[in-house]
Amino acid sequence: MTTSGGDSQTTFGDLGLKDGLLRALAAQGYEEPTPIQAAAIPVLRTGADVVGQAATGTGKTAAFALPILDGLSAPGSDRRPSALVLVPTRELALQVSQAFHAYGRDLGARLVAVYGGAPARHQIEALRRGVDVVVATPGRALDLMDRGALQVDAVRTVVLDEADEMLEMGFIDDIESILSRTPKDRQTVLFSATMPKRIAALAERHLRDPQRISVASTESVADEVPRVRQTSYVVTRSTKAAALGRILDAEDPKAAIVFCRTRGGVDELTDQLTAQGYQAEALHGGLTQEQRDRVMGRLRTGATEILVATDVAARGLDIDRLTHVVNYDLPVSPEAYVHRIGRVGRAGREGVAISLVEPRERRLLAAIEKLLRGRIPTAPMPTAADVRSIRLQRTREAVEDLLADDDARERLEAYREALEVLLEDHDLLDVSLAAFALGHEATQGAPDGDVEIDFATAAAPTRDSRRKGEGIQGAGPDKAGRAKKKKRLDEPTEWLFVSAGRGAGITPGDLVGALTGETDLKGRDIGAITVHEGYSLVEVPEKLARKAVKSLNRCSIKGHRVKVRLDRGR
Repeated sequence: MTTSGGDSQTTFGDLGLKDGLLRALAAQGYEEPTPIQAAAIPVLRTGADVVGQAATGTGKTAAFALPILDGLSAPGSDRRPSALVLVPTRELALQVSQAFHAYGRDLGARLVAVYGGAPARHQIEALRRGVDVVVATPGRALDLMDRGALQVDAVRTVVLDEADEMLEMGFIDDIESILSRTPKDRQTVLFSATMPKRIAALAERHLRDPQRISVASTESVADEVPRVRQTSYVVTRSTKAAALGRILDAEDPKAAIVFCRTRGGVDELTDQLTAQGYQAEALHGGLTQEQRDRVMGRLRTGATEILVATDVAARGLDIDRLTHVVNYDLPVSPEAYVHRIGRVGRAGREGVAISLVEPRERRLLAAIEKLLRGRIPTAPMPTAADVRSIRLQRTREAVEDLLADDDARERLEAYREALEVLLEDHDLLDVSLAAFALGHEATQGAPDGDVEIDFATAAAPTRDSRRKGEGIQGAGPDKAGRAKKKKRLDEPTEWLFVSAGRGAGITPGDLVGALTGETDLKGRDIGAITVHEGYSLVEVPEKLARKAVKSLNRCSIKGHRVKVRLDRGR
């Protein structure tokens, strides 16, 4: 049997769920089920096996969580779990377990999430105390089963969530082993955004006469897209990194995920963004769990503004701060595009989805548009003048907001005396202009560091070509974005990031002149210098680096006020 979608007029009350679940849903503001929930919940409550196909963001977690909780006849009566939910990543395990906890709180349901990258001791202790539902990553689940800590002989329902992603991550053999140890008369539920042959074969082997429930991607997109502003920009491969920087300057995202196809692409782009002064972090399968946790913590607290990630590494992430999704590399699968943009525009929040499209990728874009049943507008790249205007607008709005805030009066009064002293010798308008300029450049950057590039047709200088004829000390950046040192310093060094480069007419000689004229550095103290279009990197002795930053931030280089900082962590 194949079911598609659900009645949009159906309410949760119509689905026959327990009162405790209905109260929990009402408390969270849920009024009516999504199509996948309306279609799946009645079927799952009968105990039938189900194969569900639906994209991320369609509400499928509640589609299987609510029937499982509804079927717990006496939560807490058995120490062994009655339901096991397998998911591909730690983040998704936490997200799903939190959903179970929120829905089942009034029922007294006991939940535990078990996953790798965290001490097993606490998870084992929770299992021994007794649990109704276990949400687990396959590797850790199998490990705990082998230790005898996770008992699955009383499991009545097994859910395979994001099955295609578990296949992609190499968990298919673990899943086969886990299923073989659970009771043969269990209910098995498989959810997958796509249905590759190995997933179909898995369902054929382990599910008994499953009912098939499909919510077409176009339906889920129609529900999500109105809250997402989608835009594409046509760029050449060689200008992509510069184009992304220009777009980020214009958009000013609160928090963004930038998707690349490969780990190498993630690392390279992260280095390039960091070199341009953005707070960027990489997220891919090559990171340890500790590194992954650290990256996610910085993104959630605002210490990082841009996450550069692969699709698999970002699976299951749900970040409230997220405002933008950028397809630096278009996904090969149109469905993957839907998954990506589904991370913004949720729960009524506005979101922005941006795609950088190379001329050879127009067919990929057309396939995505066909799935969406609508066009993704192609916009002209913001010019340097556009960015300057947008930055000034932001500063003007920030000043207006401050003036309109009655609570800020006391804060402003603290500066009155200093202002009155300035007004004794200077015109009010001149003082205002100077203060505006300082505030603007401190938050938005200097106004004249950008140059025009023909992103769509003209190939920008490649990394290798920029190494030649640039008049730099050093051979240009290596794979980590550093300069290969022609001049080696015989002591620990630091790198300085200077917010001006070729576009502002800066040369290595200008940087040497500024350093030797404004700091305690001598010519022999300066190592490699790399001058890029919009920024420069300078290697100096570690012991003198902080003084150099302080001194250079008070001066001009070739008539340009620049921002200088230590360039650690690239």
